[in-house]
Amino acid sequence: MKAIILAGGKGTRLQPLTNWTNKHLLPVGSYPMICYGVAKLSEAGIKDIAIVTTRTALGDFAEVLGSGSDWGVSIVYRVQEEASGIADALELARPVISSRDKFVVLLGDNLFEQPLTPFAETFEQQEDGAMVLLKEVEDPRRYGVPRLDEETGRILHIDEKPDDPASSYCVTGLYFYHADVFEVIGQMSPSLRGEMEITDVNNYYAHAKRLRYGVIDKWWTDAGTFESLEEAALRLKGTLLQR
Repeated sequence: MKAIILAGGKGTRLQPLTNWTNKHLLPVGSYPMICYGVAKLSEAGIKDIAIVTTRTALGDFAEVLGSGSDWGVSIVYRVQEEASGIADALELARPVISSRDKFVVLLGDNLFEQPLTPFAETFEQQEDGAMVLLKEVEDPRRYGVPRLDEETGRILHIDEKPDDPASSYCVTGLYFYHADVFEVIGQMSPSLRGEMEITDVNNYYAHAKRLRYGVIDKWWTDAGTFESLEEAALRLKGTLLQR
């Protein structure tokens, strides 16, 4: 299985810090944020990684991670010229994914305590469709919220930041796909904010009854705000990543 880490975006919620550096390179504990995702994927046996980032940040990522050899992985880089949404960034990694590949997509500011190996192994056995990871949270209205069919283990629909959440779960920033996701992205249109939304891609699979889910029960955060960045720094302080 291969991996794509999406590490572009403007990081506006973390300004002024992100006026000078990409948010995925901000320090969390003893390492730049991006290192935790690379280490977590490597721990799960996923060694071929593509990182999608901006032109201005490319050199800094290469300085931190290089070819990936120091982390026991192989890293290639793809450049997103302008922020056009997660699905658009994912499309840029298409040249490194073959038609037979299964792969995982990680949003680079999502930090997980839970090992990813069991979920990767589950998806390896899934014949088609996609899979997302869910986490139970106190205020799901801040996130994409799934409507679940617990009998079949499928998601029926994902509501983005709903006023009346259908469940207490949110969709985290880790998704598993077959290579046919690029055909799905090709059918998508930009949202009202002008971006190619990953929720639209996931809802395509949901409505086709092809979107399954796993549930994480350990710590997770989207370190995209000052509060969550501080939480991550405190949680991961002193953590030594295996290379």
